[in-house]
Amino acid sequence: MKISFIRHGKSAWNENEKISSEQFREWVSAYDEKGVQEEEEYPQSTVEIVASSGIVLTSDLKRSQHSANLLTRGSRLNSDSIFREVELPQCTFGQFIKCKPAVWLVILRLLWLAGYSQSCESYKQARKRAKIGAERLVQYAKNKETVVLVGHGFFNRLLAKELEKMGWVTYEKMSSKHWKCITYESP
Repeated sequence: MKISFIRHGKSAWNENEKISSEQFREWVSAYDEKGVQEEEEYPQSTVEIVASSGIVLTSDLKRSQHSANLLTRGSRLNSDSIFREVELPQCTFGQFIKCKPAVWLVILRLLWLAGYSQSCESYKQARKRAKIGAERLVQYAKNKETVVLVGHGFFNRLLAKELEKMGWVTYEKMSSKHWKCITYESP
């Protein structure tokens, strides 16, 4: 049995001006509403793994679904909110500070990892959801033999850690590159 993780394509939302924390919330909403940039071609190994999979799963976020549609032309897709990216906490202290979105992403993710989870699930809750998600992936693999999840960088990592705890192995390093495919094999 095999489970492959693919990170969604690069977002079509590419606003990169310095913004306040309040504006960053709006930026995240716009990011979630946009699809991904279409590429001239996709990594051949990723395309082959998707083509040979028994099922292709996505989260319920548009960038995950759009990416999977580009790789599969819309066939065999199942969406599930369990595979959503981990949300970022709301920042209530940066109204007068302006940073580029990438800086806000790092600041808020680090705060989240340190335990700050204003208006979002905590790290502990996300790990619990990842455990449920990993168990669901294993069930799909038992039924379909090969599973592909077109998901999100951070949550894919949490899922992968849960698979490793169950004895699943990979010979590749997890990557945050768009369209990169990492495959785990059953014990």
